[in-house]
Amino acid sequence: MANINRVILVGNLTRDPELRSTGSGLSVCTIRIAVNNRRKKGDTGEWVEEPNYFNVTAFGAQADNVARYLAKGRQVAVDGRLSWSEYEAKDGSGKRERVEVIADSVQFIGPREGGGGGGGGAASGGGDWGAPAAASEPAADLPDQWAGGGAAADDDIPF
Repeated sequence: MANINRVILVGNLTRDPELRSTGSGLSVCTIRIAVNNRRKKGDTGEWVEEPNYFNVTAFGAQADNVARYLAKGRQVAVDGRLSWSEYEAKDGSGKRERVEVIADSVQFIGPREGGGGGGGGAASGGGDWGAPAAASEPAADLPDQWAGGGAAADDDIPF
């Protein structure tokens, strides 16, 4: 039976993407993203953010798109899997281990540099950056306040 190995992260790039290619010509792009956890300090009750940093690797056309469209500071959503590897330290001091995320999908979710609004393009699919989403018909089984896509007023929330 196969185990589950799935990771979904939303964060910001800590540096520009690094694109290289294998001997066979396959594009490989590595990025590092910062993902903030938020927790309450027990002694003061103050909320603090604690960053976590993750290395992410994309391959093929997705790697090319990540390198082309992303830059330091850009917000992304990554869907992928964890990969563990072991290597010998360059200085000969022994073996090292690392865990990285192998990206199946990288979604660009922050605005592009230079303004111009946002839209989410998928690194794996290209996507049209400025195309509006098609309008959908209101569903007949939804309450009236939700049928138009708007949220219910705060007074109507049952908690």
